[in-house]
Amino acid sequence: MAYAYWKSGKQDNEATFDLFFRKNPFKGEFTIFAGLSDCLDFVENFKFADSDIAYLQTVMPYCESEFFQYLAQLKPDQITIEAIKEGSICFPRIPLVKVSGPIIIVQLFETVFLNLINYSSLVATNAARFRIASGKKIKLLEFGLRRAQGPNGGLTASRYSYLGGFDGTSNVLAGKLFDIPVKGTHAHAYVSSFTSMKELDGLTLQPNGDCAEQDLYGLGGGQQEDFVTLCGKLQKVLAAKLNILAGECNEGELAAFASFSIAFPHGFLALIDTYDVCKSGVVNFCAVALALHHFGYRALGVRIDSGDLAYLSTVVREVFDEIAKSYDIPWFSELEIVASNDINEETILSLNDQGHKITCFGIGTHLVTCQRQPALGCVYKLVEVDNVARIKLSQDVEKVTMPGKKRAFRLYGKDGFAIIDLLQMPDETPPEPGVRVLCRHPFSESRRAYVSPYKQETERRNLSKIKVDELYDVVWESGRRVGGKHSLQEIREHVQHSLRTLRPDHRRSLNPTPYKVSVSDNLYQFIHKLWLENAPIGELS
Repeated sequence: MAYAYWKSGKQDNEATFDLFFRKNPFKGEFTIFAGLSDCLDFVENFKFADSDIAYLQTVMPYCESEFFQYLAQLKPDQITIEAIKEGSICFPRIPLVKVSGPIIIVQLFETVFLNLINYSSLVATNAARFRIASGKKIKLLEFGLRRAQGPNGGLTASRYSYLGGFDGTSNVLAGKLFDIPVKGTHAHAYVSSFTSMKELDGLTLQPNGDCAEQDLYGLGGGQQEDFVTLCGKLQKVLAAKLNILAGECNEGELAAFASFSIAFPHGFLALIDTYDVCKSGVVNFCAVALALHHFGYRALGVRIDSGDLAYLSTVVREVFDEIAKSYDIPWFSELEIVASNDINEETILSLNDQGHKITCFGIGTHLVTCQRQPALGCVYKLVEVDNVARIKLSQDVEKVTMPGKKRAFRLYGKDGFAIIDLLQMPDETPPEPGVRVLCRHPFSESRRAYVSPYKQETERRNLSKIKVDELYDVVWESGRRVGGKHSLQEIREHVQHSLRTLRPDHRRSLNPTPYKVSVSDNLYQFIHKLWLENAPIGELS
């Protein structure tokens, strides 16, 4: 296309493209906009290298040498980019990014921008939905690298799931590159690699600080008790206390837990479902956790990766509470219970209904692959060339574009929640708080309503609480980045702030209330006038 533009002499025509999507993902009513910072990084580094030119000459040998010379000097110094703030909630048909400049370079941005925004926004939205389903108090960890679409997809998923509301990742490289907290546990393989406590001969754990010398559990030996031996003694005591036959507690599992705790005495979190959670895993974990406590350390908790997660988490919490009371160790009741095992949004909602005792979800496949909807469907459409609006028509009304340059506003009500998003023509007077404005569906004549953005006069200095937001900021102009430079943490915080402006019935997972996106009356008339001018007139005979 770039060569065809150049060949026809149109390369310097001033064009504007809108990047938007037509439908929210996951049958929801909001999307989190993400990927803008990646797009601006691309623009900052945009250049055809000598090796690029050499390669293009081999696959396009029919092109004149002057075209490749043109590409070699092509720079984004005449480009203007406007965008919604990254991390904001956004809605169908409202352009996320508007790119203006010479048509040849603006067209070259299309695939890259779509690639960088589509998946990032999809993952961030998916993560935000998991956060809403689980609630504020539950920790969420991204465990998806093994199931992601390649290493680059894995890194993108880690970054944007964190942006969308997750608390950490098991992807160590993502932790290094993006400063995301890294969390993880051991696998079943580590547990099943041990068969006997004899494998721990010679291993020891040094006490942490000035630990108590007394015999905490009435076993004899006091502070100088060997750690591995203490784990074995405590297993037998706890099995009896919990009415479990000692022979049902797998010795290899106990050895694995003791070994892992020696390696990570400050970070002991054990996977307890390799054999049997209730009859082996939780007993062996508690034995090692109590031994750690005796040596001056504090275990973190357990992970359950199979079975009835609601039931098992309740049983495990009851055991923790009983031990906390029996041995006067209050923090034992607060141990983490992490659940994994192919968890999706519906699983969390179901577990909520069942009254689970899980404190953290580790989510992989359904988060990073977005199994409910694997693509967002952003498009990049031409809306203006040399100040003349362009429209794309289709027999499918949903695919008709809204032509020309536009401004977008978000209107809020008295309760502080967003009411509607409104697109206007550039020369129209912006909506004002307290002033009624006619909002129309872009393609349905009868769907329209007057909306009055709320305006509240405050006592202090008679300032107005403004309830109209203009959505676009210029982020690239005159060859340099002028906005959109925010840290991952700042964008992450903005996601949560932006979600709080959306009514709960718009945010909810099941049957959310549709959020309205509208156009001004002037833009409505302009769209339909251009539609009639460009639609062919049929003939019957």
